[in-house]
Amino acid sequence: MDQVYLFGIASQRTSWLATRQTLVAENVANANTPGYEAKDLASFSEVLDSTRLDLVSSSNMHMASLGGVGDSQDVVTQTPWDVTHSGNSVSLEQEMLKAGEISRAYSLDTSVVKAFHRLLVMSVKG
Repeated sequence: MDQVYLFGIASQRTSWLATRQTLVAENVANANTPGYEAKDLASFSEVLDSTRLDLVSSSNMHMASLGGVGDSQDVVTQTPWDVTHSGNSVSLEQEMLKAGEISRAYSLDTSVVKAFHRLLVMSVKG
């Protein structure tokens, strides 16, 4: 049985959230580094929009796909709230807000996956 598509998307989003949390932690760690520019990831909806799924062919007579899944996560320089005289663009308030968003998104994702898993188990048990 193939992986259910919802689980695949949830896995991608969890990976994206983990990478974003890493960037938030890096930004906070460099809050006093002169010239450091705060980083963030492109939004998850942009990542999904740029992702292509490969089609599975059951015969060699089928046409081949021209590309793979574009799962690159683009690190972008975020628009700073404030730039200090040293050139540092990290705003600790902005980073803490992002950390809260990441936490809430992760909780939501795990709740959805848990509910879907329970539904799947109930349907299999009968």
